[in-house]
Amino acid sequence: MINCPSILTGMSHEVRTHMNAIVAFSYLMNRGAGNESEREEFSNHILSSCEQLIGLLDNFLDSAILDSGSQKADIKKCRLDSVMGEILAEFRETIRREDQPDIVLVTESSGFESQEMYIDSDRVFRVLRALFRNSLNNTKSGYIKIGYEFREKNVTFHVLDSGQGYFKCKEFLHTEDLNESLAKFDDTVSAVNITLAKKLISMLGGSLWIECNGLTGTGFYFTIPVKEAIRPDISIDKYSNSMIAI
Repeated sequence: MINCPSILTGMSHEVRTHMNAIVAFSYLMNRGAGNESEREEFSNHILSSCEQLIGLLDNFLDSAILDSGSQKADIKKCRLDSVMGEILAEFRETIRREDQPDIVLVTESSGFESQEMYIDSDRVFRVLRALFRNSLNNTKSGYIKIGYEFREKNVTFHVLDSGQGYFKCKEFLHTEDLNESLAKFDDTVSAVNITLAKKLISMLGGSLWIECNGLTGTGFYFTIPVKEAIRPDISIDKYSNSMIAI
Protein backbone atom coordinates (compact mmCIF):
# COMPACT_ATOMS: atom_id res chain seq x y z
CA MET A 1 0.00 0.00 0.00
CA ILE A 2 2.87 2.37 0.72
CA ASN A 3 3.71 2.39 -3.03
CA CYS A 4 0.17 3.24 -4.12
CA PRO A 5 0.21 6.76 -5.65
CA SER A 6 -3.51 7.26 -5.02
CA ILE A 7 -3.06 6.47 -1.31
CA LEU A 8 -0.23 8.99 -1.02
CA THR A 9 -2.27 11.63 -2.85
CA GLY A 10 -5.30 10.93 -0.67
CA MET A 11 -3.17 11.00 2.48
CA SER A 12 -1.81 14.41 1.48
CA HIS A 13 -5.33 15.72 0.95
CA GLU A 14 -6.60 14.33 4.28
CA VAL A 15 -3.63 15.73 6.22
CA ARG A 16 -4.07 19.17 4.67
CA THR A 17 -7.82 19.13 5.38
CA HIS A 18 -7.37 18.32 9.07
CA MET A 19 -4.46 20.75 9.47
CA ASN A 20 -6.49 23.54 7.89
CA ALA A 21 -9.36 22.83 10.29
CA ILE A 22 -7.01 22.87 13.29
CA VAL A 23 -5.45 26.19 12.20
CA ALA A 24 -8.81 27.81 11.43
CA PHE A 25 -10.51 26.88 14.72
CA SER A 26 -7.35 27.75 16.70
CA TYR A 27 -7.35 31.19 15.05
CA LEU A 28 -11.00 31.76 16.00
CA MET A 29 -10.34 30.76 19.60
CA ASN A 30 -7.29 33.01 19.86
CA ARG A 31 -9.34 35.93 18.54
CA GLY A 32 -11.98 35.28 21.17
CA ALA A 33 -14.65 34.68 18.52
CA GLY A 34 -18.02 33.30 19.59
CA ASN A 35 -19.55 32.71 22.99
CA GLU A 36 -18.46 30.09 25.52
CA SER A 37 -20.57 27.34 23.94
CA GLU A 38 -19.18 28.08 20.47
CA ARG A 39 -15.59 28.13 21.73
CA GLU A 40 -16.15 24.75 23.34
CA GLU A 41 -17.40 23.52 19.97
CA PHE A 42 -14.25 24.94 18.31
CA SER A 43 -12.15 23.06 20.86
CA ASN A 44 -13.99 19.81 20.15
CA HIS A 45 -13.45 20.26 16.41
CA ILE A 46 -9.74 20.79 16.98
CA LEU A 47 -9.50 17.68 19.17
CA SER A 48 -11.48 15.60 16.69
CA SER A 49 -9.29 16.72 13.77
CA CYS A 50 -6.14 15.93 15.78
CA GLU A 51 -7.36 12.46 16.69
CA GLN A 52 -8.45 11.65 13.14
CA LEU A 53 -5.15 12.90 11.77
CA ILE A 54 -3.13 10.85 14.28
CA GLY A 55 -5.29 7.80 13.64
CA LEU A 56 -4.86 8.06 9.87
CA LEU A 57 -1.07 8.42 10.13
CA ASP A 58 -0.84 5.59 12.68
CA ASN A 59 -2.80 3.24 10.45
CA PHE A 60 -0.79 4.17 7.37
CA LEU A 61 2.55 3.69 9.14
CA ASP A 62 1.47 0.44 10.83
CA SER A 63 0.37 -0.92 7.45
CA ALA A 64 3.78 -0.06 6.00
CA ILE A 65 5.55 -1.76 8.95
CA LEU A 66 3.45 -4.90 8.46
CA ASP A 67 4.54 -4.96 4.81
CA SER A 68 8.14 -5.23 6.02
CA GLY A 69 7.34 -8.51 7.80
CA SER A 70 9.04 -7.39 11.01
CA GLN A 71 5.95 -7.58 13.21
CA LYS A 72 4.87 -10.65 15.17
CA ALA A 73 1.84 -11.38 17.30
CA ASP A 74 2.17 -10.51 20.99
CA ILE A 75 0.06 -13.17 22.67
CA LYS A 76 -0.81 -12.62 26.32
CA LYS A 77 -3.41 -13.77 28.81
CA CYS A 78 -6.41 -11.52 29.31
CA ARG A 79 -10.14 -11.49 29.92
CA LEU A 80 -11.98 -10.72 26.72
CA ASP A 81 -14.88 -9.00 28.46
CA SER A 82 -12.46 -6.57 30.15
CA VAL A 83 -10.73 -5.81 26.83
CA MET A 84 -14.06 -5.23 25.12
CA GLY A 85 -15.18 -2.98 27.98
CA GLU A 86 -12.17 -0.70 27.39
CA ILE A 87 -12.74 -0.67 23.65
CA LEU A 88 -16.42 0.22 23.93
CA ALA A 89 -15.73 2.97 26.47
CA GLU A 90 -13.37 4.59 23.98
CA PHE A 91 -15.87 4.28 21.13
CA ARG A 92 -18.70 5.81 23.19
CA GLU A 93 -16.46 8.73 24.05
CA THR A 94 -15.55 9.18 20.39
CA ILE A 95 -19.21 9.35 19.39
CA ARG A 96 -19.90 11.86 22.15
CA ARG A 97 -16.91 14.04 21.39
CA GLU A 98 -17.60 14.12 17.67
CA ASP A 99 -21.17 15.16 18.44
CA GLN A 100 -22.99 12.38 16.61
CA PRO A 101 -26.13 11.94 18.73
CA ASP A 102 -27.94 10.18 15.87
CA ILE A 103 -25.63 7.17 16.12
CA VAL A 104 -26.22 4.52 18.80
CA LEU A 105 -23.49 2.08 19.82
CA VAL A 106 -24.89 -1.41 20.43
CA THR A 107 -22.91 -4.23 22.05
CA GLU A 108 -23.40 -7.97 21.82
CA SER A 109 -21.64 -11.01 23.20
CA SER A 110 -22.39 -14.71 23.33
CA GLY A 111 -21.19 -16.47 26.45
CA PHE A 112 -17.56 -16.74 27.45
CA GLU A 113 -17.89 -13.56 29.47
CA SER A 114 -15.14 -13.93 32.06
CA GLN A 115 -12.96 -16.80 30.84
CA GLU A 116 -9.29 -15.92 30.43
CA MET A 117 -7.62 -16.61 27.10
CA TYR A 118 -4.37 -16.07 25.25
CA ILE A 119 -4.79 -13.47 22.52
CA ASP A 120 -3.00 -10.46 21.03
CA SER A 121 -5.46 -8.02 22.61
CA ASP A 122 -3.58 -4.91 21.45
CA ARG A 123 -3.86 -5.81 17.79
CA VAL A 124 -7.44 -6.98 18.14
CA PHE A 125 -8.07 -3.52 19.60
CA ARG A 126 -6.41 -1.94 16.54
CA VAL A 127 -8.56 -3.95 14.15
CA LEU A 128 -11.77 -3.07 15.97
CA ARG A 129 -10.76 0.60 16.14
CA ALA A 130 -10.08 0.69 12.39
CA LEU A 131 -13.40 -0.99 11.56
CA PHE A 132 -15.29 1.21 14.03
CA ARG A 133 -13.78 4.36 12.51
CA ASN A 134 -14.75 3.04 9.10
CA SER A 135 -18.36 2.58 10.23
CA LEU A 136 -18.41 6.00 11.85
CA ASN A 137 -17.22 7.63 8.64
CA ASN A 138 -19.93 5.93 6.63
CA THR A 139 -22.90 6.25 9.00
CA LYS A 140 -24.78 9.51 9.47
CA SER A 141 -27.53 8.08 11.67
CA GLY A 142 -28.64 4.72 12.98
CA TYR A 143 -26.41 2.28 14.82
CA ILE A 144 -22.99 0.65 15.01
CA LYS A 145 -23.09 -2.81 16.54
CA ILE A 146 -20.01 -4.52 17.98
CA GLY A 147 -19.83 -8.00 19.45
CA TYR A 148 -18.04 -11.32 19.59
CA GLU A 149 -18.67 -15.04 19.91
CA PHE A 150 -16.39 -17.83 21.10
CA ARG A 151 -16.67 -21.22 19.47
CA GLU A 152 -14.28 -24.12 18.92
CA LYS A 153 -11.07 -22.31 19.92
CA ASN A 154 -11.88 -19.30 17.75
CA VAL A 155 -13.32 -15.90 18.55
CA THR A 156 -15.42 -14.22 15.88
CA PHE A 157 -15.84 -10.46 16.18
CA HIS A 158 -18.26 -8.33 14.21
CA VAL A 159 -18.69 -4.64 13.50
CA LEU A 160 -22.02 -3.84 11.84
CA ASP A 161 -23.51 -0.51 10.85
CA SER A 162 -26.63 0.91 9.24
CA GLY A 163 -24.67 3.28 7.00
CA GLN A 164 -24.11 3.65 3.29
CA GLY A 165 -20.65 2.17 2.77
CA TYR A 166 -21.13 -1.51 1.91
CA PHE A 167 -20.30 -1.44 -1.79
CA LYS A 168 -17.30 0.84 -1.25
CA CYS A 169 -15.98 -1.29 1.63
CA LYS A 170 -16.44 -4.49 -0.37
CA GLU A 171 -14.41 -2.95 -3.18
CA PHE A 172 -11.55 -1.96 -0.87
CA LEU A 173 -11.51 -5.35 0.88
CA HIS A 174 -11.29 -7.42 -2.31
CA THR A 175 -9.42 -5.09 -4.64
CA GLU A 176 -6.13 -6.08 -6.26
CA ASP A 177 -5.50 -2.51 -7.47
CA LEU A 178 -5.98 0.25 -4.88
CA ASN A 179 -5.33 2.94 -7.48
CA GLU A 180 -8.26 1.71 -9.54
CA SER A 181 -10.52 1.32 -6.48
CA LEU A 182 -9.70 4.81 -5.18
CA ALA A 183 -10.49 6.26 -8.60
CA LYS A 184 -13.89 4.60 -8.28
CA PHE A 185 -14.48 5.43 -4.61
CA ASP A 186 -12.53 8.48 -3.46
CA ASP A 187 -12.17 7.59 0.23
CA THR A 188 -8.59 7.24 1.43
CA VAL A 189 -9.59 6.86 5.09
CA SER A 190 -11.75 3.78 4.43
CA ALA A 191 -9.08 2.27 2.17
CA VAL A 192 -6.37 2.68 4.83
CA ASN A 193 -8.60 1.37 7.65
CA ILE A 194 -9.66 -1.74 5.76
CA THR A 195 -6.16 -2.48 4.45
CA LEU A 196 -4.68 -2.27 7.95
CA ALA A 197 -7.42 -4.49 9.42
CA LYS A 198 -6.86 -7.09 6.70
CA LYS A 199 -3.09 -7.19 7.28
CA LEU A 200 -3.37 -7.38 11.07
CA ILE A 201 -5.89 -10.22 10.95
CA SER A 202 -3.71 -12.12 8.48
CA MET A 203 -0.73 -11.74 10.83
CA LEU A 204 -2.84 -13.16 13.67
CA GLY A 205 -3.71 -16.21 11.58
CA GLY A 206 -7.36 -15.20 11.16
CA SER A 207 -9.74 -14.36 8.35
CA LEU A 208 -11.84 -11.29 7.48
CA TRP A 209 -14.99 -11.09 5.41
CA ILE A 210 -17.78 -8.65 4.65
CA GLU A 211 -21.56 -8.99 4.35
CA CYS A 212 -24.28 -6.52 3.49
CA ASN A 213 -26.15 -5.35 6.58
CA GLY A 214 -29.63 -4.29 5.53
CA LEU A 215 -29.75 -2.43 2.20
CA THR A 216 -26.44 -0.55 2.19
CA GLY A 217 -25.02 -1.06 5.70
CA THR A 218 -21.74 -2.87 6.24
CA GLY A 219 -21.08 -6.00 8.27
CA PHE A 220 -17.43 -6.84 8.90
CA TYR A 221 -16.63 -10.17 10.55
CA PHE A 222 -13.24 -11.58 11.51
CA THR A 223 -12.21 -14.78 13.22
CA ILE A 224 -8.92 -15.41 15.01
CA PRO A 225 -7.69 -18.54 16.83
CA VAL A 226 -7.27 -18.30 20.60
CA LYS A 227 -6.17 -20.56 23.42
CA GLU A 228 -8.13 -20.79 26.64
CA ALA A 229 -6.22 -20.27 29.85
CA ILE A 230 -6.32 -23.36 32.05
CA ARG A 231 -8.39 -22.85 35.15
CA PRO A 232 -6.76 -24.03 38.37
CA ASP A 233 -8.27 -27.26 39.62
CA ILE A 234 -10.22 -27.19 42.82
CA SER A 235 -7.96 -28.50 45.57
CA ILE A 236 -8.97 -31.91 46.88
CA ASP A 237 -7.98 -33.35 50.25
CA LYS A 238 -5.50 -36.04 49.26
CA TYR A 239 -6.62 -38.12 52.24
CA SER A 240 -10.33 -37.96 51.55
CA ASN A 241 -10.41 -41.27 49.73
CA SER A 242 -7.73 -43.08 51.72
CA MET A 243 -8.55 -46.26 53.72
CA ILE A 244 -7.14 -47.10 57.15
CA ALA A 245 -6.60 -50.73 58.12
CA ILE A 246 -7.65 -51.63 61.62
